Amino acid sequence: MTTVFLSGDPKSDELLADDPFALLTGMLLDQQVPMEVAFAGPAKLADRLGKLDVHEIAEMNPDDFLEKFAEKPAVHRFPKSMAGRVQKLAEVIVDDYDGDTAAIWTRDAPTGAEVLKRLKKLPGFGEQKAKIFLALLGKQFGLDAPGWREAAGDYGTEGSRRSIADVVDEDTLQEVRAFKKQAKAAAKAAKQ
Repeated sequence: MTTVFLSGDPKSDELLADDPFALLTGMLLDQQVPMEVAFAGPAKLADRLGKLDVHEIAEMNPDDFLEKFAEKPAVHRFPKSMAGRVQKLAEVIVDDYDGDTAAIWTRDAPTGAEVLKRLKKLPGFGEQKAKIFLALLGKQFGLDAPGWREAAGDYGTEGSRRSIADVVDEDTLQEVRAFKKQAKAAAKAAKQ
């Protein structure tokens, strides 16, 4: 069994380790909130819905889903837009992958480049988010697709501390935070 330290909450992390849809949803939510808050989101949803079922989420009335998503404390600081994205993600997984989230990275033994391409087609997954998720799969979930490190770019570098893909404990979480803070400061300085 895979164990992870993505949310910092053992129950949430267990769900992320066991459920590919939860893991992908956590990555989707990792935007404008702390990483661990994003990755705790799928467990909040599972508690409110009774379970995290990709088919049920895809078919739910959007207003009902938003109501569950926005319950205090909200799953994300932007409940309306992110609830819509999670529901669209579920719909794509049901329509394109028969509800099997892991098929995105396992169907037809894809290369790393193919997995990246599939991820970038998902709602809310741009180039950077797709590369980070690909690195997470390779570094912590045993993805062995040929060329995954190259496809993930700098996020695939062994021993790096750039993203959630590199977080395995409290220390690495702090190292990733420090890297992000430094990168943000460098980007700000470059604009001046």
